Amino acid sequence: MFDKFIQFEIVTPKRVVLKDEILQITLPTRAGEITVLPNHIPLVSSLVPGVVHVKKKNGEDEVISISGGFLEVLKDKVVILADTAERAEEIDLARAEEGRRRAEELKQQARAGERVNFAEINAALERELARTKAVKRWRKLKNLE
Repeated sequence: MFDKFIQFEIVTPKRVVLKDEILQITLPTRAGEITVLPNHIPLVSSLVPGVVHVKKKNGEDEVISISGGFLEVLKDKVVILADTAERAEEIDLARAEEGRRRAEELKQQARAGERVNFAEINAALERELARTKAVKRWRKLKNLE
């Protein structure tokens, strides 16, 4: 299939979420979703909340939810410095959906004129939507739905 792999690492302030050799990675940047393959041109980009889809060297898929951060693509290495990141199998779907519902309720309160921090509410909503999307994509890939 591919004769070259990419060294990949995703790191948060608390832990290394994944460090492995991969075939490709698809991720959400401010300019839109991109896919990085071996021999990609060097790149630095900011990331938005969303789903990172990794195709590992062994053929397995890894799905990770991120809440934002930065991407650096080097000749043979991709590094993501994420604000937060969770593997899809670590996410409790019910809790993520409940968090999304709470954030949407707070957003409605803000629209009704109550004093709330709209930026924080929007960030929480984007984070919970990304978590929910990651779990659903992972379950679909693993035929668990």
